[in-house]
Amino acid sequence: MTTHSRKALKQQALRTHAEDKLSDGNAPPTQGWLTSVDALSLLHKLASSPGSAADALKLLHELQVHQVELDLQHEQLEASEREITEDLVHYARLYDFAPVGYFSVSPQGTINRVNVAGAALCGEDRAELIGRRIDDFLAPESRPVLEKLVAQVRDGVVDGTCEVRTSAGAAFHVKTGVVPGESSIQMVFVNLADSIKPDRRA
Repeated sequence: MTTHSRKALKQQALRTHAEDKLSDGNAPPTQGWLTSVDALSLLHKLASSPGSAADALKLLHELQVHQVELDLQHEQLEASEREITEDLVHYARLYDFAPVGYFSVSPQGTINRVNVAGAALCGEDRAELIGRRIDDFLAPESRPVLEKLVAQVRDGVVDGTCEVRTSAGAAFHVKTGVVPGESSIQMVFVNLADSIKPDRRA
C-alpha cells in the first residue's frame, strides 16, 4: 500500500469517526476552531433561498464534521504528546539512575552529559563535570588508554573497550557506543570490583 493510500484511508477513518460522534451526540468539546467568514456568508445565502436550503444543510453538516475532525485530531495530538513526555521521563530516569556510570562525551573527550553513578565515580557534582575532560579523573597511566579508545571511535570503531583506573584507584571496564545521527560518544563505566563474582567454593 502506498503512502498516499494509507493517508487516504486514515483520513476516511477520521471522517467516519467524526460522523459517528456527531450522530451519537458524543462529539468532543470544541477547541474554538473558527469558521471562515466566506463559509458563513455562503451558508447564509444558501439557507435564505428555498431552492438551495438542502445545499445549506449539506454545507452545515460538512462544517460540523470538519470541526469534529479537528477536535479529534487535537485530542490525538495531546495524547501523543503526553505519551512522548512520559517516555522521555522514563528513559531519563533509566539513564540518570542506572547502576553504572554513563557518560556522553564529545569527540574531543569533553563531558556533555553524565548520570548519577558517573558523577559519583568522578567524585564531583554533575553540574561541575559538564565541559571538563573525562580523562581528568583518571590515573595518569590510564589517560592515554582512554584517549586511544576515543580516537578509535573517531575512526569508526563504535564498540571499543578498555580498562582504566580513576585517580582514586578504582578500576573500571569501559565500553563505548555511538548513537546514529549524533556526534557524542557514549561511554559506560562498570566497576570491576562489582563485576567480580564471589567464589562459591569459599
